[in-house]
Amino acid sequence: MIVYAVKKLLYGLLVMIGVILVVFVLFNILPGDPARMTMGQRSDVQSLEAVRKEFGLDKSKPEQLIFYLNDLSPISVVKNDSATKAKYHYIKIVGSASKALVLKWPYLRSSYQTKRDVTAILSETVPNTFVLALTAMIFATVIGVVLGTLSAVYKDTWIDKSANAFAILGISAPSFFAGIIIAWVFGFLLSDYTGLKMNGSLYSYDPFHGEILTLRNLWLPMITLGLRPLAIIVQLTRSAMLDVLSQDYIRTARAKGLSRNAIIYKHALRNALNPVVTAISGWFASLLAGSFFVEYIFGYNGLGRTTVAALEMSDFPVVMGSILFIAFVFVVINILVDVLYAYIDPRVKLN
Repeated sequence: MIVYAVKKLLYGLLVMIGVILVVFVLFNILPGDPARMTMGQRSDVQSLEAVRKEFGLDKSKPEQLIFYLNDLSPISVVKNDSATKAKYHYIKIVGSASKALVLKWPYLRSSYQTKRDVTAILSETVPNTFVLALTAMIFATVIGVVLGTLSAVYKDTWIDKSANAFAILGISAPSFFAGIIIAWVFGFLLSDYTGLKMNGSLYSYDPFHGEILTLRNLWLPMITLGLRPLAIIVQLTRSAMLDVLSQDYIRTARAKGLSRNAIIYKHALRNALNPVVTAISGWFASLLAGSFFVEYIFGYNGLGRTTVAALEMSDFPVVMGSILFIAFVFVVINILVDVLYAYIDPRVKLN
């Protein structure tokens, strides 16, 4: 188990290094002067040179890559002075008067537009996107598994045909198109009946109470984001259940006189969940990345909306920080799912 986990962590580290290299290359081929974006168009030469020196832009490309990797690495070699400590917030492991080996959070640098630390910007928006993705995945999983199971149990009936038609419709409709239709119908035409709005964030500002939790603003983006994974989970559950229900041990359970519900939910469904778990894990990570258009359509303050706004203003550190965070989520979720397989299905072994 430990050896397996270490191997997966090493593979994940290689993936993250590959993503960092791609991001670094894109950062260097895109037009624009980062120093001038940070300081403004009317900055003097001395200020621009100071910013270039701070970000290592005055060095060669290989040196800039090493500087960038050092910023992102949780174990780094940095200057041992008060200014560097205020920048990285590190804990010194060993060091001399000038250099130190330190433990720190990955440093994603600062926004060109707001001068704020990218980590602070992401920490404000990621929780909102996480809540949106999690609720959308719960919605898709619960409804999808129920519909898929009913579709398999009642094969070739109106229930099966209705579930399949719904799944095809959900897969066929892109999120940005479904979002526009759902926002227009339920947030505008039927707003008086649903009590929902076309746009709004998880937290809204009240002049008397400050920020308040507004869960009703979560419903429409949650449904929009959950439609496509819901449709896929319906089809996967149906296919897996049909395959499991034809196995010999299911016929043996019937011959022993077990009830229909016990056979379906205790024996068949549990062994049919492996492909569903794969879909859930992949889609949950994808929803964090795929929420960009949905958040933009509904005016939901999350990672997607922040990244799109940063891209429009060429605020590359925020965009790069978002990409690296999403890649990290994909890696972590894939490792957790591989371990979860063995718990759900005893036939699967980690070795």
